[in-house]
Amino acid sequence: MTKPVWADGAAYEAYVGRWSRLVARDFLHWLALPPGLRWLDVGCGTGALTAAVLAEADPAHVTCVDPAAGFLAHARDRVDDPRAAFGVGDARALPVGDADVDVVVSGLTLNFVPEPARALAEFARVLRPGGVAAAYVWDYAEGMAMMRHFWAAAEALDPAVAERSEGRRFPLCHPEPLRALWTDAGFAAVAVEPVVVPTVFADVDAYWAPFLGGQGSAPAYVASLSGSDRAALRDLLATRLPVEADGSVRLTARAWAVRGTAPS
Repeated sequence: MTKPVWADGAAYEAYVGRWSRLVARDFLHWLALPPGLRWLDVGCGTGALTAAVLAEADPAHVTCVDPAAGFLAHARDRVDDPRAAFGVGDARALPVGDADVDVVVSGLTLNFVPEPARALAEFARVLRPGGVAAAYVWDYAEGMAMMRHFWAAAEALDPAVAERSEGRRFPLCHPEPLRALWTDAGFAAVAVEPVVVPTVFADVDAYWAPFLGGQGSAPAYVASLSGSDRAALRDLLATRLPVEADGSVRLTARAWAVRGTAPS
């Protein structure tokens, strides 16, 4: 039986959660916000960004919401700081009062929200005047190399796969739509910046293994394949990946980060 795509926190961590942790650190350094603020992490997932906020930003409190109970369970297991509280919540109807937080952040979530403009309206509602709303998303179209190599190989074997690629399905993986989303929601001083982190795999098997966990679009596609088709995809990737002399696969991942300030 196929796993639900957003249920297994450990499998998601092995797939992209571990790379999100690297992006989260640089993202928070870019925000450079003072300590003692009240934060809201929307789509907290397995807790990568929440953990970084607690370690880097010295918040007074972090409210963490996500619609996936399995991911929340994983986050609670990994984050035991009493300043963090986790609960089920929808980005389009946040369980937070008006002007109740100083900072709203969201990591790798907005591409999966059916109505991102509604989510941004919620960000604006819960922020105090002058508060900061910020997020980051993978550059699926060009800068997320581990996924770009995967989908290029999958499409070479089956051209119909092209429409499943995140780079084609998610317009918010580009800076211009992100900027427009923030500006249209009424945020001021909107800025968009790239965040690039290394994604290094010990060998081709270490690159391939996370795609077998079923968590995310590409792993869900792998789970749908027959054994022979799965093997063919893995073998083609092995010929296409940039393998170093020591057998390692050294790639990079780019995310786009956006921030804006709520009107005073």
